[in-house]
Amino acid sequence: MALSDPADVLTYTQHKRPDPDQLVRAHMGLVRKLAWHVHGRVSNAIDIEDLIQSGMIALIEAARAFENRGHAFATYAGLRIRGAMIDTLRRQATQGRAAMVKRREIEKARMHLERQFGRTPTDVEIAGLLGLDLTVYRAMAEAAQSVRHESIDELYSDHSMWFADAGDGADVAMERGQLQASLANGISKLPKREAMVLQLYFVEEMNLEEVGETLGISPSRVCQIKKSALETLRASIGA
Repeated sequence: MALSDPADVLTYTQHKRPDPDQLVRAHMGLVRKLAWHVHGRVSNAIDIEDLIQSGMIALIEAARAFENRGHAFATYAGLRIRGAMIDTLRRQATQGRAAMVKRREIEKARMHLERQFGRTPTDVEIAGLLGLDLTVYRAMAEAAQSVRHESIDELYSDHSMWFADAGDGADVAMERGQLQASLANGISKLPKREAMVLQLYFVEEMNLEEVGETLGISPSRVCQIKKSALETLRASIGA
């Protein structure tokens, strides 16, 4: 997937240092494209918003730090953005392993006390066996049991390009809201791959080749999945 776009006219060859805010605004789309590219390969490991957040921070830092060296800013920023996202993935993986260790420790203590008392142990008893303050234990248990729930409804928010129209009147806005609810409900019932194809194609405005590269499939396969998903949505909304 190419990293360059029309914003690449802002290059290091300019004698005048480009405004960092202008660079950030011009390359926000690059962050989203890279985030979806990474997320498409590790969708079960991290939330898309976490990748976008780390990418935006990297973009801002890149815009403030770059110097004229004769290269397109998008190329330089793309490397830093992708690197930041990979670092975020690594931190998530480390935290995930730590949570698994904590979960095993808690479960081991719980089972030991169940055998000893013949009943379900209390938090106080488990904390005592682990040698922890009750508050610390509960925080540890909550962290160990936390599960991220990804909702397609959140992706198709009021900011989705499917629904955005600053000129809408009250009646049209209400109809759009009803359509949005129907779409979100229909999309939530789609297989994960179909829902992601629609997200990337319509909301992130990627072309078939970019969607295919993100998901590791051919453009023709993307077209097939998109067609199938839209047919399912039409049937769902029309029902």
